[in-house]
Amino acid sequence: MSKALDRLVALLDLEQLEVNLFRGVSPDEDRQRVFGGQVAGQALIAAGKTVDRPVHSLHAYFLRPGDMKVPIVYQVDRLRDGRTFTTRHVTAIQHGRPIFALSASFQSEEAGLEHQARMPEAPDPETLPTFRERLLAATDAPPEFIRHMLERGEHPIDSRPVDDGLFWVREPHPAQSLVWIRANGALPDDPLLHQCVATYASDMTLLETAIRPHPIAMIDDGMVAASLDHSMWFHRPFRADEWLLYAQDSWSMSSSRGFTTAKLFTRDGRLAVSVAQEGFLRWKRSD
Repeated sequence: MSKALDRLVALLDLEQLEVNLFRGVSPDEDRQRVFGGQVAGQALIAAGKTVDRPVHSLHAYFLRPGDMKVPIVYQVDRLRDGRTFTTRHVTAIQHGRPIFALSASFQSEEAGLEHQARMPEAPDPETLPTFRERLLAATDAPPEFIRHMLERGEHPIDSRPVDDGLFWVREPHPAQSLVWIRANGALPDDPLLHQCVATYASDMTLLETAIRPHPIAMIDDGMVAASLDHSMWFHRPFRADEWLLYAQDSWSMSSSRGFTTAKLFTRDGRLAVSVAQEGFLRWKRSD
């Protein structure tokens, strides 16, 4: 396991303060606010610690920016413990105020009818450059952005976009993106941990997909972006330390809100997870 992935696993190892009450910390990084995937993953861990069956869906709202310097307290409400389904609600709290709310449903595995969407065609991940290699080869990315990203060191998620870099390309593209992702190292076998790592990774590129049709870049000074809500449905078992194809499509942009859906496929074509997100994307034109 890489040091970056070690740190992510440590972030997801919440401290239990009391029954239904947990505490998480943030990495020591130069960020203005807590990364949305982190608080979503930690909230799912908190919910999962009170349940003995696997999660099948989550629905979350980002309410306020998270403070990187202050621990986050996660309060779990046990809404339902049924014979087939279990429901939990988690509130993430900082400075006495909720910053994030998540509802998650859990279900025991059950045999039944099956069908799924077909996995799109994509080149093998081993044939694609790493994110670091793309940065070093980028001729159209601002030097200060490249320097900042390289100084941050390795990332806990190995992501390999099929097209050009999503963060700095300003040429309009279709509102779609394909990205291979996996944990940057081997993970323990706990299925909940793999689901939480996938939750963390799922928030990385959805907003970038939503602005692809427009002649602006995510790193432009005039762009203000934040996740508003996030939903996931877990269909089939998977490992987050094995390659997953993240197929994303943005269906609408209006009122400074971009809507994107996505599917995570295992390498052998099984649909593992579906994702939907609406994000706030305000473009402050310099003119």
